[in-house]
Amino acid sequence: MKLSEIKTVLSTLDNVTFVLPNGTYVPEHFHVTEVGLITKNFIDCGGIIRKETVVNFQLWNANDFEHRLKPKKLLNIIALSEKILGIEDYEIEVEYQSETIGKYDLGFNGKDFTLLNKQTACLAEDECGIPQEKQKIKLSEITTQTNCCTPGGSCC
Repeated sequence: MKLSEIKTVLSTLDNVTFVLPNGTYVPEHFHVTEVGLITKNFIDCGGIIRKETVVNFQLWNANDFEHRLKPKKLLNIIALSEKILGIEDYEIEVEYQSETIGKYDLGFNGKDFTLLNKQTACLAEDECGIPQEKQKIKLSEITTQTNCCTPGGSCC
């Protein structure tokens, strides 16, 4: 989800809720402790220089049971971040503390924001020798041919 998309969604909501990939909710008294801009400069395994920029939201469970973040407040935090940090319309990455700090992509299911598991991938498969996935064929789909070298067969 891009920053422009969350702003559009927030303007239609009464409450802000986040659901983890396992279906449990982030406690409703969470805080957004950071909205920031993260730029990662790196070289992939094929030697290609790359740059990735995301807007980062950090969620924190403060055990502040009286706190409820409302959409308008989050929109104000985003607006201030855009103004002060010059944040543009990048994809959003969400950090949330469980056993360790997890990083998630962000989705929306029509009611709740969904934290989506991120996946690693080789960005230079053609350069680093990763074999292409073999085509999977059912044995029942293989056509059989008679062997010309069997008894009674005619050889070429």
